[in-house]
Amino acid sequence: MTESGSGGAAGDPADRGRTTVSDGVVEKIAGLAAREVVGVHAMGTGSGLSRTFGAVRDRVPGGAKSSVTRGVKAEVGEVQTALDLEIVVDYGVSIRDVARAVRVNVIDAVERMTGLEVVEVNIAVSDVKLPDEPDEEPESRLQ
Repeated sequence: MTESGSGGAAGDPADRGRTTVSDGVVEKIAGLAAREVVGVHAMGTGSGLSRTFGAVRDRVPGGAKSSVTRGVKAEVGEVQTALDLEIVVDYGVSIRDVARAVRVNVIDAVERMTGLEVVEVNIAVSDVKLPDEPDEEPESRLQ
């Protein structure tokens, strides 16, 4: 006999109903997991002007993306997810090794926390942070 998911009180209570995970939840998990990797300087675009606008936008209520999810895009289905990440790496690190470590950490965190199968993690390295380059944190115009 197979279980069809219906049938009143029969079956395991834990199997009654569905759990859905939003794209935003997966993006937050992936963003935090990627930032944990040594050699990842930042997430998102590396261009100063774009970073400035992004940082200002993140401070405005209702801004497009939070800083945790900046540089992360998830496509979530019922049982699988695919991710695109954009990272800025520190100068001197092996981009190949950092990308591999990011993939492993992101896949582990997302699969462990959501139960979704991660089918791919695409990584775009948009910039390299040089040692003598100052971090570009714009002054907030908001008080």
